[in-house]
Amino acid sequence: MFRKLLQRPGTLDLTPFERVVAKAGERAEGIAALDELPTPAMDDLAEFCAIAREAADRTLGLRPYDVQLVGTLALLAGHVAEMATGEGKTLSGAMAAAGYALQGKRVHVISVNDYLARRDAEWMGPLYTALGVSVGWIGQGSTREERREAYAKNVTYGSVSEIGFDVLRDRMVTSAADQIVPEPNVALIDEADSVLVDEARVPLVLAGAADPGTSVPSMAALVRQLVRGYHYEIDEQGRNVFLTALGTDAVEETLGETLGEGVNLYDTPDKVTEVNLALHAHALLTRDIDYIVRDGRVQLINPSRGRVALLQRWPDGLQAAVEAKEALPASETGEILDSITIQGLITRYPEKCGMTGTAVAVGEQLTEFYDLQVAAIQPNKPCVRVDEPDVLYATVTDRDMALAHKIVEVHATGRPILIGTLDVAESERLALTLRGRGIDCVVLNAKNDAEEASIIAKAGERGAITVSTQMAGRGTDIRLGEDVAELGGLYVIGSGRHTSTRLDDQLRGRAGRQGDPGGSVFYVSLEDELITRFAPDERPPAADKDGVVRHRRGDHIVGHAQRVAEGANLEIHRNTWRYTRLLEHQRSLVLEHRDKILHGDSAADALAEARPERWAELLESVGEDVLREAARQIVLFHLDAGWTRHMAFLTEVREGIHLRVLGRMNPLDEFHREAVAGYQRLLAEVEESSVEAFETAPVTADGLDLAAADIKRPTATWTYMVQENPFGTALERILKRVAGKDRD
Repeated sequence: MFRKLLQRPGTLDLTPFERVVAKAGERAEGIAALDELPTPAMDDLAEFCAIAREAADRTLGLRPYDVQLVGTLALLAGHVAEMATGEGKTLSGAMAAAGYALQGKRVHVISVNDYLARRDAEWMGPLYTALGVSVGWIGQGSTREERREAYAKNVTYGSVSEIGFDVLRDRMVTSAADQIVPEPNVALIDEADSVLVDEARVPLVLAGAADPGTSVPSMAALVRQLVRGYHYEIDEQGRNVFLTALGTDAVEETLGETLGEGVNLYDTPDKVTEVNLALHAHALLTRDIDYIVRDGRVQLINPSRGRVALLQRWPDGLQAAVEAKEALPASETGEILDSITIQGLITRYPEKCGMTGTAVAVGEQLTEFYDLQVAAIQPNKPCVRVDEPDVLYATVTDRDMALAHKIVEVHATGRPILIGTLDVAESERLALTLRGRGIDCVVLNAKNDAEEASIIAKAGERGAITVSTQMAGRGTDIRLGEDVAELGGLYVIGSGRHTSTRLDDQLRGRAGRQGDPGGSVFYVSLEDELITRFAPDERPPAADKDGVVRHRRGDHIVGHAQRVAEGANLEIHRNTWRYTRLLEHQRSLVLEHRDKILHGDSAADALAEARPERWAELLESVGEDVLREAARQIVLFHLDAGWTRHMAFLTEVREGIHLRVLGRMNPLDEFHREAVAGYQRLLAEVEESSVEAFETAPVTADGLDLAAADIKRPTATWTYMVQENPFGTALERILKRVAGKDRD
C-alpha cells in the first residue's frame, strides 16, 4: 500500500481487469456450447475474453488461466505486463494482439530474435485464424516480397532489429512502390525489458558499402608486444585504453625501424589512429567474449544477450583492427546512411504495450523513456523455488573449483542443472573442466545459437547439465522430466553476478515455473569483472581457509558494484537519447520532405522553377513523365547524400564535444548548437547540388543514366555496433599522453 501511495512501479491497480475476467468466467459455459465461435465484439471485453479463451482451448489445447486473461487486458490497456517465466506470456500476447487487430489496428509483435518471432507466429496461428485475424512473421532470411506479405497481415511478428532495419531501408528507397513497412499502429513488445532497456543503449545504424577495406597487420603485431601497466593503461570502466610515455617511446622506436629515425607519433595523426585502434582491439576486445570468429569472419556478440549480433560490426577502423588481430582479410568499409534508436523506433507507434518476466526492476525507465506503466500479474500458482544465498569467494580459481564440485555433487543425485555463465569463454572453460571429471554437458553459447531453443527445452530432464551464456533460450519453457520434481526440480547456478539484478532474476526464473519445485544459487568471486570494474576501490574482507568470504561486507561490495553498473547502463541509455533526440527530430523533418519528393512532383517543380530553360529543353526531347522521374532521382540522391554528410558531421562533433567542458561549456548544449546550424545548411546544400546536377544530367527517352550522372547507391548494407568513441580524439589522446608522463 505504501508503494502504491508513492506510485512505485508494479503497483498498478488490477481490480478492473479482474472484474472483467470474472464476468468472462460467467459466460464460459454458454460460449463452450457454441458449435462455431462468433467474431468477438471489442466493445465488450468480457465477451472477448470468453471467446478468446475458448478459441485457445479448441485450437491450441491451451485454456488460459484467469491471470493470463488479466495480462491480456493489461496489454490492451497499454501497459507492460510482468508475468513470471512459464506463466504463458506468449498466449496472453497473442490474445491481446488479436484484440487490437479486431479494433482495426495493425499490430507489430516485437521480439528479441528471429526464432521467437517465427515460433510464436506459427504456434499462435490457429488461434488468430479462429478469431478472424491474419498473422505473418519476418526474419533475417525473409525476402523483400515475403516481408511485404508479412507486413500486410493484421498482426506481424518480427525481431526489433529486423523491423528497425526495414524502417531504415524504407527511408532509402527511390520508388514509392519499394516501401514495405506500413504506417505503424500498435507495438506489442515481447521481453520488453530486453528490447526497451538493454537493446536501447545501442542505436540501429544502417551502413552502405563504400570501398574495399584495408587493415594494418603490422600494427596488430606491434601492440601485441606491449605490456599492460607498463606500455599502456586501461581506465577503471574498462572502456578506454591509452599509451603511457614508455609505451609511446616503444611504439616510436618500432615505427622508426620502417619510417626512419626521429619519428614523433603525435606528429603523424594517421599512425596515432592506427596504433590506438590496434591497441583497443588488442586490450579491450576479447575473442569468445566480445566476438567470435566463424566462417572466416569476425562476428560480434550482443553484450546483453550473449548471442551473435548478425550483420553487425564496429565502425570501420575498429572492425579492420580486430580483423588484423585475427589475421583475417579486411571486410568492406562503409558509410553510415541512417540510424534510429530503439526509443525512436518504438515511439513511432501511437499505441504500445509489452510483457516480460522482469519489468518492475526497470519500471521507472519504462515510464521515463516510453511513458509505460507496469502491471505486475500474480502467478497462477505460488512460486516455491528455493533461492539460496550467494556463495562468495576471494578468487576466481577458488570459485571455479567450488562451482565444479557443486555441479558434480548435485549431478550425482540426478537433479538437472542449468549453469548460467557470463561469456562464451567461461562456458567453454567450465564445460572442459566438467568433461575432465567425466561429466558430460551441453553448451549453449553464441557459437551454436541456432540450436538454443531445442537445447534449453531439454534442460529439465533427469541428469541434464546445460551450460548457457547470459539468458540464452529466453522464451522457451523448461519442463521438468519424469521424477525430477521429487529430486527438487531444476537447479540453477549462476557463475557470477550480472551487471543487473534483473538479469540475475531472469536466470533464477528458469526454475520454479507454474509452481514447480526448483532452486538457485550464485557463485561469485571478488575478482569477477563486475567487482573489479565497478567497485575497484572497495577494500575486500579476508576469506576463510576454504576461500569463502563470509563477512557481510563481501555481499555489500557485490551489491554496490551491481548498483554502480546499473547506474552506468542507465546513463548510457540516457545519453543515447539526449544526443539523438534532436537528430531524430531533424530526421523526421527530412523524411517529411523526402516523402513529398517520393510520392509527388515537388522535385520536378523545384528544378523547373530553378532552371526553366533546361527544363523546357529536356521536356521537349524526353517527355514529362521521364523528366519528372529523373528529377525525383536526382533530388532524392542529393538529399540522401546530404543527410549522410550531416550524420558524419555530427559524429565528428560528438567525438570531441566533451572537451568543451574545459571551456566551461555544456557539451549537450554545444552539440545541439552545432546540430541546428548543420541542419540549416543541409537543405540549402541539397538544393544547390541538385540544381547543379540537373544542369548536366544525362537524361534520354530511356530515363536518367544513373552511372553517367554519378548517382551510386550502396550495393550492400549492414549495421554498426555504435558506442562512445573508444579511443578518443587526437586531442584527448595527447591529453592522456601528458597524464601518462605525469604518472611516470
